[in-house]
Amino acid sequence: MAKALAKGRVTRERILAAAQPMVLRQGFAGTSLDDLLKATSLTKGAFFHHFGGKAEFARALAEHYRGNHLALFEKFAAEADTASEDPLDATLAFLKSFEAFVEARTTPLAGCIYAAYAYQSRQFDSEVQTLVANGLKSWEALYEARFDAILARYKPKAPATAAELAEMIVAIVEGGLILSRSYGDAHLVARQSRQFRNYLGLLFADREPRPAPQG
Repeated sequence: MAKALAKGRVTRERILAAAQPMVLRQGFAGTSLDDLLKATSLTKGAFFHHFGGKAEFARALAEHYRGNHLALFEKFAAEADTASEDPLDATLAFLKSFEAFVEARTTPLAGCIYAAYAYQSRQFDSEVQTLVANGLKSWEALYEARFDAILARYKPKAPATAAELAEMIVAIVEGGLILSRSYGDAHLVARQSRQFRNYLGLLFADREPRPAPQG
C-alpha cells in the first residue's frame, strides 16, 4: 500500500513538473491534455486518477508552484540568518542569494504561475483565484517579516513600512520576469533586485537605531 502511494505521488509530481513550463510558455488555456499526456507518456486514465478535472488540476499546479517557490526562498533566508544576526545584513545577504541564483542561469526564468493565472483569471473559479492571491501574499509575508525586523531596529532615512517594501520587491521581481522573457535577458531580474538592495542600503545607510521605548 505504502509503495503504491509513493508511486502515485511520484506520478502526480511528474505531471505537475511537466505542466508548469507548458503553462508558463503557452498559458493554462493553451495547454492541452493531449500535450501533457504526450510529455509524460501517461494515459488519460492515469491523469484523471490524480486530478478530478481541470479546476482541481489548476489548484494543484498553483500549490505545487507555491511549495517549490517558498522552499527556495526559505532556503535563502535560513542561510542568510545563519550568517548574520543583524536583520539588515541578513536581508541584504538573502537578496544576494536570489541574485546569484538568477545570474547562474543562461536563459531567462520561465515566469510565474501566479502571473500566468492572473492574466487568464476568467479561466479559473474563485477558489483558484483566491489561491493565487494568497500565494502572492505568502511571498510578500516572507519579505515583510524581514523588513519588520529591520524597521524595529533601524530608523529609515525616508518614510517606509514593511508592507510597502515587501510589495515593492515582489512587484520588481514580477515585472522583471516579464521584461526578462520579453528581452531574452536572463539576468535582468537579478539587476533589478540589486537596485532594490542598493535602495535598502541607502534607506538605512546611517543605521540609526530606533530610540528605546519610554517607560
